[in-house]
Amino acid sequence: MSAIISNGFVAKYGDDSFPAALGPDSDQVVLFSESERDGFEQASGYWRRGVHRSELEWLVLVRTVGAFGGEPCVVLDEDESGLHIAYLGHSGMKAEALGYWMVDHGAYEVIVPAEEVFSIRVERIPVP
Repeated sequence: MSAIISNGFVAKYGDDSFPAALGPDSDQVVLFSESERDGFEQASGYWRRGVHRSELEWLVLVRTVGAFGGEPCVVLDEDESGLHIAYLGHSGMKAEALGYWMVDHGAYEVIVPAEEVFSIRVERIPVP
């Protein structure tokens, strides 16, 4: 695959978009920057700024998705072993039949060769 795996929140604040995190309260978002910016405070190797969600132009969840064994998956990571994916379908029996292992109740993951994952794309899901 040799592509960047995208997973996380992105927010539009002012004229720029930033990687973001939700919280600590439900109406708050923390913006991150690799360079110094007005209103951002320095943290460990990056800068951060907390804002209210109402100050954002938009907030989206970005994730890399595809299909494995005909079932939807989200791509979590890539390394020399292949793609680390999580099952997005609704059948635990089907997930186990495809070789996924249960990591939590109803959550399944597996590492597979990259060429076995099809229709890989990046989704941008608006966060209301």
